[in-house]
Amino acid sequence: MNREKCTAVVLAAGKGSRMGTKIQKQYLEICGKPVLYYSLAAFAASPIIDEIVLVTGEGKTDYCRKNIIEAYGITKVNKIVVGGKERYESVYKALREIEPEGYVFIHDGARPFVDESIIERTYQAVKEYRACVAGMPSKDTVKIVDENDFAVNTPERRFVWCIQTPQVFETALIRHAYFKLMENEENEIGITDDAMVVERMENCAVKLVEGSYENIKITTPEDLILAESLIKKRN
Repeated sequence: MNREKCTAVVLAAGKGSRMGTKIQKQYLEICGKPVLYYSLAAFAASPIIDEIVLVTGEGKTDYCRKNIIEAYGITKVNKIVVGGKERYESVYKALREIEPEGYVFIHDGARPFVDESIIERTYQAVKEYRACVAGMPSKDTVKIVDENDFAVNTPERRFVWCIQTPQVFETALIRHAYFKLMENEENEIGITDDAMVVERMENCAVKLVEGSYENIKITTPEDLILAESLIKKRN
């Protein structure tokens, strides 16, 4: 029985200004290996994933090929694409490079702890719902504030999720949504993730799927310390 083709788009074009280092966060090392290595290795090892499209920043294509993909023997990376200034531009450039069938897993290269269980759960969900994102229920109470930082609303915590990646879609659906998005600059205002593109452009409901509280994004120096402890725990 043939199954739909699955492509992982791994985004590694971000500047990572909040990290406060000259080296972009996706290239910083955790336990001796670049942050980006871990997510690439997870998708390469997954029997669900057929190919990987890596999106890098300007001038980083050769570095990623030689120092990460070839150095660590990572398979399935069929294309390396230079990203745009904004995240949605990078995703758009990647989507133009893949065929419009099957499913696409869009993942932040700064999230090193994606694993096979998350890939499997999102894969099963996308087959049923067409669009899904990994996330976890918020552990904290969340306050909605006004422009002066006064609390104006407190949503029920059971309805609040913290969104992660991968975000997984029917490839044709997300491609069509992104192509529509890029037709008009006004569409791009306020876009922060791929689910918003599908919701806004296609009026498509997006299913939330359990990721992991360990599926953290490396954003600040404190995250590197936590990531090292998580890797040591896993090993």
